[in-house]
Amino acid sequence: MSQCDLDLKGILYVLGHEAMRRMGTANVLIAGMRGLGVEIAKNVILSGVKSVTVQDEGLAEWMDFSSQFFLLASHLGQNRALSSLSQLSALNPHVHVNAHTGPLKETLLQQFQVVVLTDSSLDDQQRFGTFCHSNGIKLIVADTKGLCGQLFCDFGEEFEVLDADGETPASAMIDHITKADPGVVTCFEQRHGFVDGSTVSLSEVCGMTKLNSYGPVDIKVLGPDSFSICDTSSFSEYEKGGVATEVKKSKILQFKPLDEALVDPELLVMTDYGKMTKHQTLHLAFQALHGFVKRVGRLPLPRSQSDAELLVAMVTELNKVSQLDQLDEGVVQSLSFTACGDLAPVNAFIGGLAAQEVMKEAMFYLSGKFSIGMCWWIFIPYLSALTTALLSLLQRGSRYDGQTAVFGSGFQERLGEQKYFLVGAGAIGCELLKNFALIGLGAGEGGHITVTDMDSIERSNLNRQFLFRSQDIGRQKSEVAAQAVRVMNPNMNITAHQNHLDPDSEQVYGHTFFMGLDGVAAALDNVEARVYLDGRCVQHQRPMLEGGTLGSKGHSLVVVPHLTESYGPAKTGSQNAIPLCTLKNFPHRIEHTLQWARDQFEGLYKQAAEHVNLDSAGFLERTLGRGEAEALEVLECVWGGVGGQRPQGWEDCVGWARRQWETLYNNDIAQLLHCFPSDQLTSSGLPFWSGAKRCPHPLTFDPSNTTHMDYVVAAANLYGQIYGIVGTRDCSAIRSILERVHIPAFTPKSTVKIHLTDKEMEEERESRLDELQKKLSSPPVNSAALQMHPIDFEKDDDNNFHIDYIVAASNLRAENYDIPTADRHKSKLIAGRIIPAIATTTAAVAGLMCVELYKLVQGHRKISSYRSGYINLAVQYCVLSEPLGPQRFTVAGKEYSLWDDFLVYGRCDRGQEMTLGELLLHIKITGLFYGNAVLYDVGSNHTERLVKSVSDVVSLVTKIEVPQHLHMLEMFPSFAEDEDCETVPPIRYLFR
Repeated sequence: MSQCDLDLKGILYVLGHEAMRRMGTANVLIAGMRGLGVEIAKNVILSGVKSVTVQDEGLAEWMDFSSQFFLLASHLGQNRALSSLSQLSALNPHVHVNAHTGPLKETLLQQFQVVVLTDSSLDDQQRFGTFCHSNGIKLIVADTKGLCGQLFCDFGEEFEVLDADGETPASAMIDHITKADPGVVTCFEQRHGFVDGSTVSLSEVCGMTKLNSYGPVDIKVLGPDSFSICDTSSFSEYEKGGVATEVKKSKILQFKPLDEALVDPELLVMTDYGKMTKHQTLHLAFQALHGFVKRVGRLPLPRSQSDAELLVAMVTELNKVSQLDQLDEGVVQSLSFTACGDLAPVNAFIGGLAAQEVMKEAMFYLSGKFSIGMCWWIFIPYLSALTTALLSLLQRGSRYDGQTAVFGSGFQERLGEQKYFLVGAGAIGCELLKNFALIGLGAGEGGHITVTDMDSIERSNLNRQFLFRSQDIGRQKSEVAAQAVRVMNPNMNITAHQNHLDPDSEQVYGHTFFMGLDGVAAALDNVEARVYLDGRCVQHQRPMLEGGTLGSKGHSLVVVPHLTESYGPAKTGSQNAIPLCTLKNFPHRIEHTLQWARDQFEGLYKQAAEHVNLDSAGFLERTLGRGEAEALEVLECVWGGVGGQRPQGWEDCVGWARRQWETLYNNDIAQLLHCFPSDQLTSSGLPFWSGAKRCPHPLTFDPSNTTHMDYVVAAANLYGQIYGIVGTRDCSAIRSILERVHIPAFTPKSTVKIHLTDKEMEEERESRLDELQKKLSSPPVNSAALQMHPIDFEKDDDNNFHIDYIVAASNLRAENYDIPTADRHKSKLIAGRIIPAIATTTAAVAGLMCVELYKLVQGHRKISSYRSGYINLAVQYCVLSEPLGPQRFTVAGKEYSLWDDFLVYGRCDRGQEMTLGELLLHIKITGLFYGNAVLYDVGSNHTERLVKSVSDVVSLVTKIEVPQHLHMLEMFPSFAEDEDCETVPPIRYLFR
């Protein structure tokens, strides 16, 4: 795999190989290198197009520094495009990046398939729009003014989109098909994932086999697990099996040139419910703003009432033609007050959307991947929340001039004094840090940013974590990210940590740390960590900004103490969890075989070796003290590592791999069929192997079969690695060894003990433990011989046999069960548990998070001021909605929310810590808990605990060192026995 492939893995998982290949032939021109232009250029270059040319005639000035992250103080007075060139080029060495400092001309535009205009006049937009439309050049117009932005796309007269949403086609296992007109299909899955009008193809149907060659059929959804298809009344009876798979429909799109779309916009995207009037007004206001600049020679000044009145008059004049039912003059006035501002978060949001459209155009020009936006007029719903303390003077010679033009210098000082904790320095974390540096968060006297991330930089990070370069691979993410943003803003006060955020790190991130923060930003990649961080923020009454992405989809959430709901607890169970019985015996999807292969990898090459190493010194004594069941598991692993199975050389590793292949893909399957033959019936007389239960068949090893050999090569090398034995990829040499490997004949077990009594199981364990104890103690095992080398699964190194093993192991098992196999790309995505990410979505989500950050710093106390964001850039879905308030509940006649607690200071007047009995005098309860530990229960004999200090009782019960900040749960006497005690406000017990 080339370095380019490695650099672009994240986006590859979103777009696919073909779209990536075609996008790599596109040449893109981006005009304007202020904040918005450089944001779009950054995202497009990371995506992997063929070339990007950045054009700008302007010179860098202080106003640019509020959002242009590649400008340095030394660039003042120099051309913006040339000043940004080296940094842009370093983002992706496989994209040719050029700078053009001359004016835009039609002859220049003819060299590109995609043209992006930013910071351009309306006259230029219309002139170049007409030229591009008539010459088949794809055009995007993007612009931001203060807190508002717009985005327009023109892809020509007509084009066919082959994949409208970019989603993986839905599929479902079939349980039954009726003979009727129309036939009704019932699925095993609770939700088949299809919608009315979907087109599906049917395959692997037994009995009603004509459906397998019938072709795609339109369906009508009847319920979450059923849908109707064609007339099946003349078909033979359905017997069993079958898979329904969605077939994507193409869609024809038509586009108008900009001058026509301005008069008659076909798509007015509303990003905030109930704000249509404001969107329609802004559509005219942006046009009037261009007229204002043409007439006056500048943008309206901040808080200039005369400028605002002129702009309102110009919008009113335009409305004589547009005839809007209602014109929102307040929106026009707010736009005028802030139009000369230049805000990094707004540019990040609009720039993410615009760059996604560039990527679509680059692919659309060649492949038709994703649906295309026709005309977006984007409105960030924050104008109504502005403060009035704005500067009368725009230019102050500061890197924050573009921001103070909107919010004023007083607010800028408050931003600089903020103390924030950023958890995660990955894709969203890098984007947040960029925005923090540009807006000056924590960059003032007394301000500070703490960022923690325990991961190091991998090559696959580079396509979306733009603060990192290839020379940073192997370094700590938080450290490199902190260094990068200090270059963007030398005033940044930032400290990088490499700590995992969990209970073990509470000595670092304890009560004092959280109480010293103004807020927290979560840039995490798993739900469990988000839930934990959210709980800490609720516990310490601190606001939290949270965001996440999945390919082209993203969300942002703001959590405000006492005002909004929190991120909330983890949901019990997982919709994606695969039942153990499915993995072990009844797989029916490639996801099942991939998970099985991943489990095999962990068990064979990691867990067994870890068991051996943990018990390498004094293992026998310690292990026998664990309890019989656990001791037996560990000793089996240890004996396998030092006993008869331990390989003495490379040939032993190959022999082990070959026998492992025979066990997994022949013997185990043959044993399963011995217990449950292919004609097995259930107790109700139905076929046992039907529906989701695919009847397997054993495989016969064939050294000429590539997949068979791939398994042996990978398995043998990995097995050798855990014992320190060097292997080889030489298939000829391995085949020679295989000729000498003895494969014992398989004899199925005639009886299988399914149900054993407790006594029988105990006797079997004791017998086996005695046997292993003798083997491992006589002669005594040398502890040095026990040392092994556990292997941690690594998805990104294609030379380490990890993915080789997963692909081969999974596809062989899929062959056992007649499941369609998966290529290396798909296997790595699923087995590596890779969350597809692209720079465009992460930039947009981080922008939305930082718009909410503005509001938090301003201290808004109305929930209507805040917004949660939901976007899907593949289908132009962007919704901003008011967050929900916290759920309220009543305890002992009083109303509480999750933000409420009972604060108790643990030091009595006498200077000693209070006893548990003294604590219980404060609040009458029937029980008291610390985590899951019971500190006091009125129905238990806990009287002796009442005279002990609270910390002593906690230590007694939990066997842990007591932190200085205890968080407890309690139950009230008025509660019913079955009421959930987790809804009770906690006692917050503090040492003083």
